[in-house]
Amino acid sequence: MGRKVLVLNQDYSALSVCSVPKAFLLVYLHKAEMIADSPTYALRTVSEIYPMPTVIRLNKYINLPYRGVMMTRQNIFKRDGNRCQYCGTHEDLTLDHVLPKSRGGKTNWDNLATACKRCNSRKGDYTPEEASMPLFQRPFRPSFLMFLRDFSGTIDEGWLPYLGAREAMY
Repeated sequence: MGRKVLVLNQDYSALSVCSVPKAFLLVYLHKAEMIADSPTYALRTVSEIYPMPTVIRLNKYINLPYRGVMMTRQNIFKRDGNRCQYCGTHEDLTLDHVLPKSRGGKTNWDNLATACKRCNSRKGDYTPEEASMPLFQRPFRPSFLMFLRDFSGTIDEGWLPYLGAREAMY
């Protein structure tokens, strides 16, 4: 049961993603309500059949002062589509400082890009322009909703209205 469930705050803003068992437990304990369920899957016990949640909303508002995306190696790889930003390969990936650290480059979202070992070594202590190695996309800091929508793997179609997609909620 590797499916995920979108968790909404009381005001219908996206809060996180959790497992189906965790979401079911929140609904069963009346800490959340089911907003959408799967039309094709169900949760079964020996004597009962329950709808499998895909979107739940918490009954109490959770105040989160910081809802940013943690800058980790894996999150940078996800942002860049698990491909080298110089040649496009998916093999031997590492992180590259676009502006090298030796030249004042910082370790942040806007200066780190996914690169294969070969391209990272070839670029060396140069900027992409100096090495004649243009980036497929400039590094950027993803927003929380963007990360949930675009970089968290496959998402359920029922999540789109809550993740700032073009489809209207009503």
